[in-house]
Amino acid sequence: MMTDFSPNLAPEEARMLSPLQLAYVGDSVHALLVRTRLLQKNLLVRDMHRASNEAVSAVSQARELARLLPLLSEEEADIVRRGRNAHPHHGAPKSASVGEYAEATGLEALLGYLYLTGQSGKIRELEPYLQGEE
Repeated sequence: MMTDFSPNLAPEEARMLSPLQLAYVGDSVHALLVRTRLLQKNLLVRDMHRASNEAVSAVSQARELARLLPLLSEEEADIVRRGRNAHPHHGAPKSASVGEYAEATGLEALLGYLYLTGQSGKIRELEPYLQGEE
């Protein structure tokens, strides 16, 4: 379960950040959710590490985003669109298509926005979809 220690920016302040800045924070939020879930499964650390790497891949994140899109408000969907349309100064990883990488960036931007604006309740609502356990 997500602990609420976010900076609680006003939504207007968070929207002033670039989608890549939101995604930078959201990447860590996603990794923390995945690692916390794996910790609860009482696995060996090496097995947690392997499972974590797979779960935080662009391919997995793109699938997760597809599952949770129907749960998003228009404002949240807009954050996803901004993240999807952001252009990082590097290419997609070899393990993912450009489209999957864009979807993953959209998911990470959303998680970053929700975290920075203190919306831990919404993160908890989305959490099962982020773990593939809908």
